Amino acid sequence: MIAISKDTYPWLKNYPEGIPYEINPDAYSSLIEMMETSFRENAAKPAYTNMDKALTFGHLDELSRNFAAYLQGLGLSQGDKIAIQMPNVLQYPVAMMGALRAGLVIVNTNPLYTPREMQHQFKDSGAKAIVILANFAANLERIISNTNIQHVIITEIGDLLGFPKKLIVNAVVKHVKKMVPKYQVSGAVSFSKALSIGAGREYKRPNISGIDIAFVQYTGGTTGVSKGAMLTHRNLIANVEGINEWLMSKLRTSPPRGQLTLIAALPLYHVFALTINGLCGIKWGALNVMITNPKDLPAFIKEIKKYRFNIFPGLNTLFNGLLNNPDFASVDFTDLKITIAGGMALQKVVAERWEKVTNCPLVEGYGLSETSPVLSVNPLDERHKQGTIGLPFPSTEMRILRDDETWASVGEKGEICAKGPQIMLGYYNRPDETVKVIFEDESGRWFKTGDIGYEDTDGFFKIVDRKKDMILVSGFNVYPNEVEDVVAQCPGVLEVACVGIPDEKSGELVKIYVVKKDPALTEEIVKAFCKENLTGYKCPRQIEFRSELPKTNVGKILRRALREEAVA
Repeated sequence: MIAISKDTYPWLKNYPEGIPYEINPDAYSSLIEMMETSFRENAAKPAYTNMDKALTFGHLDELSRNFAAYLQGLGLSQGDKIAIQMPNVLQYPVAMMGALRAGLVIVNTNPLYTPREMQHQFKDSGAKAIVILANFAANLERIISNTNIQHVIITEIGDLLGFPKKLIVNAVVKHVKKMVPKYQVSGAVSFSKALSIGAGREYKRPNISGIDIAFVQYTGGTTGVSKGAMLTHRNLIANVEGINEWLMSKLRTSPPRGQLTLIAALPLYHVFALTINGLCGIKWGALNVMITNPKDLPAFIKEIKKYRFNIFPGLNTLFNGLLNNPDFASVDFTDLKITIAGGMALQKVVAERWEKVTNCPLVEGYGLSETSPVLSVNPLDERHKQGTIGLPFPSTEMRILRDDETWASVGEKGEICAKGPQIMLGYYNRPDETVKVIFEDESGRWFKTGDIGYEDTDGFFKIVDRKKDMILVSGFNVYPNEVEDVVAQCPGVLEVACVGIPDEKSGELVKIYVVKKDPALTEEIVKAFCKENLTGYKCPRQIEFRSELPKTNVGKILRRALREEAVA
């Protein structure tokens, strides 16, 4: 741990009262111990609710134990990878906690990924098993032979909703809404059958320590290659403990009425929701209200009206969408204590409107997949600074690195670097990429975030630019190289450049510049090709055809020049 004091670090003088400078990343031996402690202490309380069906901590304990026993019975060894590909449904926490209790390493996968994106992630991680929603099984069928996946568990949306709701929901999704394309995956087992088989098997608790890997959490890279950040049990416990201290400082002075309740609108496969909803919620014995499709705003608002919720994590686009729905103002916000924005920059107008409507300040935090994820967050009181990413977390140090690899002074711009117990081990099977972002000096092991910013005199950090060409669309990373690699394969394309340009709704949007090889090439052809090969948020929203692209004297395309032109 970092020995820190107010004299050394200016941000500490702005810490809210009651928050320690340091946390204990070894508070639990593993995430398994943390979960099992909560299962015992909160057995009768509801842990997750979805579509009006609640799963208690006791039932979650039983089901996750059964699933762990099933996975162990397949012959999977401790440390083997298992992919989980589903939205926010009750099966996600059961599968996640069962996999962890079996000693496996989880590879979270966006359900909206195309077969191409799925194949890369499954091959790169070496996943041997997968739990997937039936809606996406047809995509798996197309690529499974090119992966190491040997065991497939398929679930349907209604599987844990109980009789007769399970049958009704699954029938409507499949036959009325036609949301499940036909598939045939050899040897696949249903989630319900896996739980049933596991119930008859003995569960053996694995010997897991803090340094063991819990998740390989995929993120993009400047090279366009998606890389898996290896997050250990200790990394995540450190972040859970930091979030706990920060948020509980507020709730100690303003305790909730009844059970602490969180809105789980962000998908649990995203590292922000994974930590705060998936893991902190368990530690707290809290209730998570799971929103399966947050884009359906009327249904979303109708759902949260049923609960006295206290904590609402989200991102700018989600908050903005809710504020622009006329029914949102009729929600009862009496019990809302904490709203935190992450994933992308929080717009001032959104923060101001949110506080006016809900009477709860909307504060911004900052982190990355590589940092489990939180590095900094604003105080949850009148000291928060709009437009900044807040103060470094307990046991976390942040500094600014100049281009010459020396530390910058207060107020001076450079690359934001961080040190703390939440920093990943490295990228899975990519030591060459790890050394680009991890370095050591006499004070310890540092991570380069790729974001350009500065520290002000009060210890608040602010992001001003990105060192990388990464595009941030509604909190999701899009890397220009990946988009360019796909578009370049479209027949009729000679050259392509991809940039992100500011967008009021999503923060940034993807724009591509294309030089034609075939005069018959159209915007519609390019968009259709992208839709086939890229998940929705990566697809270009704007396409501009050019006779040539700006380049350096050695022929490198000048993305920045195109971006500056588009912004101007």
